[in-house]
Formats: sequence, C-alpha cells, structure tokens
Amino acid sequence: MQNLYIAESTLPGVKFALSEATDSDVGRNGVSTYKLNQNEHFSLAVHKAGASVSAELVLQKALDREKQPVITMTLTAVDGGSPPKSGTSQLVVNILDNNDNIPIFSETLYKTKVIENAPQGTVLIAVNATDADAGLNSEIVYSLRSKDQDHVLDMFEIESQTGVITVKGNVDYEERRVFEIRVEASDKGQPPMSAHCKVLVEVVDLNDNPPEITVTSLHNTVKEDVKEGTVVALVSVLDRDGGRYGDVSIQIKNKVPLKLEANYRNYYSLLVDEALDREKVSNYNITIVATDKGAPPLSSTSIVSILVSDVNDNPPVFPEPIINVYVNENSPTGAVIKTITATDADIDMNSQVRYSFLQYNTDSLQVSAMVNINSETGDIVSLQSFNHEEMKTFQFKVQATDSGVPPLSSNVTVNVFILDENDNSPAILAPYSEHGSVNSESIPYSAEAGYFVAKIRAVDADSGYNALLSYHLSEPKGNNLFRVGTSTGEIRTKRRMSDNDLKTHPLVVLVSDNGEPSLSATVSIDVVVVESTADIQTQFRHVPIKEESFSDLNLYLLIAIVSVSVIFLLSLISLIAVKYHRTDSSFSRYSAPMITTHPDGSWSYSKSTQQYDVCFSSDTLNSDMVVFPALFPQVDAELISINGGDTFTRTQTLPNKEKPKVPNADWRYSASLRAGGVMQSSVHMEESSVMQGAQGVLVQNWPTVSSAADGEGGEVSPPMGAGVDSNSWHFRYGPGGPGAPPQHLKPGEVPPEAFIIPGSPAIISIRQNQGGEDDKSDFITFGKKEEAKKKKKKKKEKKDKKDKGKDDGDE
Repeated sequence: MQNLYIAESTLPGVKFALSEATDSDVGRNGVSTYKLNQNEHFSLAVHKAGASVSAELVLQKALDREKQPVITMTLTAVDGGSPPKSGTSQLVVNILDNNDNIPIFSETLYKTKVIENAPQGTVLIAVNATDADAGLNSEIVYSLRSKDQDHVLDMFEIESQTGVITVKGNVDYEERRVFEIRVEASDKGQPPMSAHCKVLVEVVDLNDNPPEITVTSLHNTVKEDVKEGTVVALVSVLDRDGGRYGDVSIQIKNKVPLKLEANYRNYYSLLVDEALDREKVSNYNITIVATDKGAPPLSSTSIVSILVSDVNDNPPVFPEPIINVYVNENSPTGAVIKTITATDADIDMNSQVRYSFLQYNTDSLQVSAMVNINSETGDIVSLQSFNHEEMKTFQFKVQATDSGVPPLSSNVTVNVFILDENDNSPAILAPYSEHGSVNSESIPYSAEAGYFVAKIRAVDADSGYNALLSYHLSEPKGNNLFRVGTSTGEIRTKRRMSDNDLKTHPLVVLVSDNGEPSLSATVSIDVVVVESTADIQTQFRHVPIKEESFSDLNLYLLIAIVSVSVIFLLSLISLIAVKYHRTDSSFSRYSAPMITTHPDGSWSYSKSTQQYDVCFSSDTLNSDMVVFPALFPQVDAELISINGGDTFTRTQTLPNKEKPKVPNADWRYSASLRAGGVMQSSVHMEESSVMQGAQGVLVQNWPTVSSAADGEGGEVSPPMGAGVDSNSWHFRYGPGGPGAPPQHLKPGEVPPEAFIIPGSPAIISIRQNQGGEDDKSDFITFGKKEEAKKKKKKKKEKKDKKDKGKDDGDE
C-alpha cells in the first residue's frame, strides 16, 4: 500500500512517481507493465527503459478535499510470462486541505426583538457560521462590522467564538425602534476568508413616557367682559410611546369657567365657557391633566394661569340706602357732621370715587348754604350753626361717581336730624306773663282744702326732656297754706283758713325744665283772702281760668262714636228683618201640600189657595198626572203618581219660570193594555221637548202631534184599536161646564187647566178655589161618573175574559 499526499490545489497534469514492483523472474518473465483501476482524478503513465519498467500517477482532474478527502486506487504490476502473473498494490491518496472555502451563516437575515430599557448583558440572538475547510481553515471568528454602524457598536456586542449578540447600552424605543446589525464571520486560514450576515432587531415599546403638555398662551390677561368662546391659549399633547400607549385623553381637573375644545388630534383650544367676574375671581389657575392608555396609565399635569383684568362694571355702593345724621344744635361751623363712604368692587381708576350733592331743596332752603361735601373724602361739613327750634330736619342726596369709562354712579339719601339742646328757658303764658303788672287772685275765707286758686301755664321752645316742665312754690318759711301741682301748675289750698293766717299771701311759682343744666322762670301771684265769694272782684286785666273747659276735639269724637253706633244698630236690625222675611216667604211658597181622600175613592190635592179633586176607578193601580194651574203660571206644576188608588207620591216639581211647549192643535193619544188588565200609556212630545223639574230631572213628555183632531182643536179622540175599550172618551176644556163651547187652542198655547193621566180611564174633576170661593169659570170634565162606572164594569169583564183565555192557552 502506497500513501500519497497531494494538495487539493495541485493543478491537473502533475505526475507523482510510484514505487516499482519486483519480480524474481528475469527476462520476459519479469515485470513488463502496470495497470491502474479506472477513476476520474488520476491516470497511469508507464515508462520502459531497457529491462526496467516504471509507472507515474498523473493528475487528470483538480482535487476537492471538501468533496473527497481520500482517494483509494489499485495499482497492478503484470509480468511478461505466459501465462502472465500480476501483483497489486493499493494507492491511498490523501488530499491536503487548502483554505479555499469561506464561512457560511445558517441564515442570511436574522430577526429578533428586544424590550426597550433591557438591562445590559441581555442576550438577543446567537448567529452561526460554518466553514467547509478543515483545521485552522475551518475555525470561525465572529465580529460586528464597524463601518457605518457606530450606534450599533454602542448598543450591542457579539462574542467572537460563539456568535452570541448581547445588549451593551440603553435601548430606547423613542430614539430608535429598529436596529440592523451586520455580523462578520472569518476563518483562520492563510489568508483568512470571511462572510457577512444581517441581524434585524425590533425594539418593543414600553409605557415609560408620560404625556407631554405644551401650552401656548394667547392672552395672559383676559378682560372680565370677554365674550364666551374666546380662545385664551392653545394646548398640544404628545406621548412618545407608540400604539395605545401613545393615545392620550386630556381634561381640566378643577372647576373653572373655561373649557378645552379639540382642534386636530392632540391639539386643543382653551376658551372661555362662562361669563367672567373679576370681583369674584381675579385669577384662575387651570390644571390640565393628560393621561395615556397604558397599563398602568401615565399622566402629566400642567397649570395655566389666567389673569382677569378689571372692567368698570360695578357702580359705587353705599352701606345703606338711607343715612341718618344727628347733629347737635348750636354746633360750631365747619365741623364734620358725617363722613360718607362708598365702596367700588372694581380696582384702580374704576374704583376711585368722587362725591357730590345730587339735589338739595328743603323748604326753600339751599342745602349748599348749610353743608358742603369733600369730593375726595366724602366728609360732610356744616357751614352754619343749626337751631332745632327753627329747623328740626332736612334731607339731601349724595352721589358717588367712579372714575371709570364710562363712569358709574349711585345715590344715597342723607337725613340730617338736628338734636335739641336745653337753650331755651320756660316761658309763662298769659294771663300771668305780662311784664310790669301785679298778678293777684282772691279766695274766700271759707275756702275748703283743695280750693282752686289759679293755674300757671308755661311752655318751653325746646323739645323732649328739655321741654318737660315742673312747677314749684318758692314760699317763705312757715307758709303752708297753698300747694302747686308739679306737672299741672294748679295752685290750690292745702287746708282751711284760720284767723291767724294773713290776708294777703305773696306766692312765687318757679317753673323749671328737665334739661341739663336746667333752666327756669318765675312768676309772682298775690293771693288775697276775702270774707265771701261775693267780694271776689274780677281783675280788670284778665279773667282767670278756673277749670278745664270741654274741648271741641272731644265733642267731635263723641259725635262720631254715637253716629257709628246708630248706623251699626240700624244695619243689624235691617239684616234681621230681611232674613225673617225671606224665611216666611220661602215657607209660604214651599208649603206642604194637603191630600184629602174621600169614601168614593176620590181625593183632593190642595196647595196654597188652590184645590184639586180627583176621582178615579178603584182598579187603577198606577196613574200619573201633570197639573198646570190656570191663574198662577209661576206656581210650580206637580207630577203626581197614584199607586193602587191608596197611596200618593209627589214625583217632581216643574220649574215655575219655564212654560211647557205645547204642540199644534193636532194631538194623538196612544195607549196600550198592560198584562193583568192594568192600563198604561206613554205620552211623547214633538221635537223632543221635555219638561223638567226643579232639579232638572225629566218628568213627563208631551203627546206626539198628528192630524187626528178636527179643525177646532177642542176635542181629541183616541184611534180605535189602540188598546182602549170601545167606550171612547173625549177631552174638553173651556170656561163653562160640560155644555160650554170648546175653546180654540192655538199652536204654542197651554190650556188654562190640564191634566194628563196615563193609565186606566179615570173621571177627574178639578176645582180651583180662590179666596175660599168656587170659581166655575175654569172647570174641565173627562166624562161622567156613570160612564166611568160602565167603563169600569166593561173593563173588568174584558179583563176576566182575557185572563180566562190566557189560562186556557197556558193549559
């Protein structure tokens, strides 16, 4: 076996010498030739030189170690003997490797993901490359290409032996969402060979960025009278995260008169939503909060400050609409009697107030001559000294005007009350007020205790306590004969006279007011004691008033009280009289009717001065009648029901103000025979005219009109075969008795006396009494009693026959 080592890079045509074969024979029987089994890479070249024969291995095709690293062949040596003999030798060709193959990656493009903010050393992916060569030519070294990917080298690194790529820096989705890493694999051959691949790294977003709010103010200061809808600022919101992490909602957190209105996507307008009032709120801090939809959500807050500028929209305001000022009389001129102050809710110039008199005119006195006002401070200064006795009060108005544009103003009424001071002494009234005269009074010696001597009258021009006067006697010691009323000023005796008393008593009366200090006045009276009342001389200069006279005012009051009392009593008596009068008339009008029965079956019905007698057959069970009085159309008509001939029922009262409508002269009466022999009938009224009672209840209908009556209209006969027996009855009315001629009844008229009695025939006799006398002028008859008895007998027979026939039919 021969081993050959041939490099795979050997070119075709190269020959390789082989070992020669030996043969013990010589000559022709020695080795004569060589043979090589057939293969695609090598051939055999045989060379003869004399008796020696050699062979060479010739390379026909380039070798490839990666395809066939070892080639085994058989070399055969043949001698020239006959038969020829041969020997073989195995050739093993070992192909030596050359670095002729580059590394190959398992994939040309690798894809992977990494979460942003992944910590350093996080493994992304491991790349793999292989080299078909052997030995050092197949050993791979990995690296990242440095050209044009500096940012990648800062973020990632690869392990040279294993090809594992790890995170090196801070991966931020918001900075770079995708990374493309180019990896190089090189073998260790000489010269080395290398290959490249790409790794695509996608960064996975996390909700790690809160929304960013940007506010662009258009107006930092807004006037308080700004219109609603005015845009104050522009607001934009940005979230650097992606997907739903970047979806942001925005709102105003606190309650302010502004709102956000969306413009486009994350752009909004901050505008005025309600009327602003600087006097209530002068500065708004608007808190805007933006929140994304991450889990958990992130939010951010921005505060926008808006200043509200003032507008002159508030007039000056006084603390109260009316101000009362109290000034002491005789106060010094130039004193400040009151300081008027008005406040304005505005600021700056809009709140600067000036004061002035709006109008002043009280009792033709100019207020400007009495008081003045400081336009800046509002101090009201008196220009004169006031006298309560001349003027107790006066009024004026003060106007406060601000300095705004346009200016606003308001008014206040000032009432000045001049307070009284005790600056006037009491004044004695006549007759004791004359200067230079001697006041004297005379009293009899027989005067009893309490005898009225005189009365001192005084007045004080002051008011209140300053005008409250009191009277006192300034008398010498030991004189206790007289006393004076402290409040009345009446001088009276304290006791009876005695012989030791003087005949003349000089009295000094002191009149003092209640002021502080008190002022007083005095009056002197000489009281002379005389023997009798006849000696009392009336003083020539006056007639003293002894007692209080009855004043005219008291007289007027007494007359007024007496007049009112008399009027009240007369009214009360009139009301009682009217009430009793109405009660009596009501009872007389609605007096209870009287029903009187008779042995023959008839009965009498009387009401007030009218009386009705009715006779009917004994077998009448149910009957109705309507009564219309002849002479008194206003009296109510009565609907009367008779049950069984024994009981009477007053069904209803027709209204006395409504006259029943009567059809024309053609009447028709229809009746039907009720089962059991009892007659019933129904009466109808044309045009559905109905008569109603006092309470508006339907009572009875009138007969239906037909042409059954004759032209005179005085009689009406029921048609034959209408359920009434052959004894026909007729209806008459007139002023006389049964033989009187019939009266003509015009359409719309009512007979003077009418009864309508549905049911079995009955004989009705009506008498109308006026003042206790029978009036035969109104008499109506419906047949005679004899005829009624015959009809009753026939009716009974007919009833018995019908009952008998009915019983036979039932059997």
